[in-house]
Amino acid sequence: MAIDLNGMTAVVTGGNNGIGRALAVGMAHAGANIAVWARNPDRTADTIAELERIGVKALGVGCDVTDEDAVTRAMAQTVETLGPLGCFVANSGISVEQPLAEMSLDTWRHVLATNLDGSFLCTREAARQFIAQDSGGSMVVVSSTISRYGGTGMAAYAASKTGLVGLGRTLAVELARYQVRCNILIPGWTKTSMNEHLQADEKFVRATTGRTPARRWAEPEEFHEVAAFLADPALTFHTGNEIVVDGGYTIF
Repeated sequence: MAIDLNGMTAVVTGGNNGIGRALAVGMAHAGANIAVWARNPDRTADTIAELERIGVKALGVGCDVTDEDAVTRAMAQTVETLGPLGCFVANSGISVEQPLAEMSLDTWRHVLATNLDGSFLCTREAARQFIAQDSGGSMVVVSSTISRYGGTGMAAYAASKTGLVGLGRTLAVELARYQVRCNILIPGWTKTSMNEHLQADEKFVRATTGRTPARRWAEPEEFHEVAAFLADPALTFHTGNEIVVDGGYTIF
């Protein structure tokens, strides 16, 4: 059975690029109207144009997820324009690669502010909106396979993405009484602009694909159906789950 998201309003933070954009497009193909919260206006405009070509309503909202007031305004603008919230995807994130011994406190805080604090502010606002609506819904917190293992130079990123797993689990427990589900998406190696420098490193690509049973990195488009699945309002008993999409990387 095809997933039907017609009439749903879905938000994707950082939805103008990479996996976030793929999640937005995937839900749009299933019929959802999409709000993209992001900071780069050119990329957002390009994404909105793609979503509108699919045939849904799309809204670009300039939003710094670390700014509490900006997040509140973004939610108000979204529901005023597109209607009640149906799915919220906390996807915004950054990565800084630096050995721990060389990392400044400012760098550490910068990564955690975006990845962890930003997701807290956004999911808190979404939770408040869902509770006020009293109509149920779905949340998705986007983590990473690095929540499963260590990585050289990735201390801040790994700490933030591991923290998101705990945040997602807690949201699942706290919001179940409001018929709001929360699941955690854990992508594996995927071809995005964030890791173009790694894609250009042949040795690194060989090492990661050699450890991946699927023997390749994912294309962002492979997350289209995953997004629709996680947003599906028919799956009322599916919550607190970690959806790992990594070609088998973490089990091999």
